[in-house]
Amino acid sequence: MPIEEGKVVEGIVSSITSFGAFIQLPEGKTGLVHISEIADTYVKDIKNFIKEKDKVRVKVLTVEKNGKINLSIKQAQQIKRAVRPAEIDWNQEFSKSQANSFEDRLAKFLKDSDEKLQQLKKSTDSKRSSGGFRRGDNSQKV
Repeated sequence: MPIEEGKVVEGIVSSITSFGAFIQLPEGKTGLVHISEIADTYVKDIKNFIKEKDKVRVKVLTVEKNGKINLSIKQAQQIKRAVRPAEIDWNQEFSKSQANSFEDRLAKFLKDSDEKLQQLKKSTDSKRSSGGFRRGDNSQKV
């Protein structure tokens, strides 16, 4: 299968540099994934996202006349994530959303916060009752 622009292929990470990762593609060709095409988020260190000898899916961005191949892991993942509406099981999605509805989570939060406030109030009340000015203490005579 020839390497063509726009295709998504699998490759193996052969080396990692500060500016990107070299990917060994089918037919023995090598392409570069620039650091900006590793993930949707900011990438400071590529090694936090991929390691050498990892198998990755990449999208071929360009194939230059001099043989350089520019690749993208980020765009290959976006293609994989794209799901057509007909493929979604709406009954399953609806039951997931009902299981953790906003009202349920809000009720749990309010219950937890009330318990924490009661514990805090008990703790501060017990500290207030001990110590302080004592009646009948005549140590401050003038």
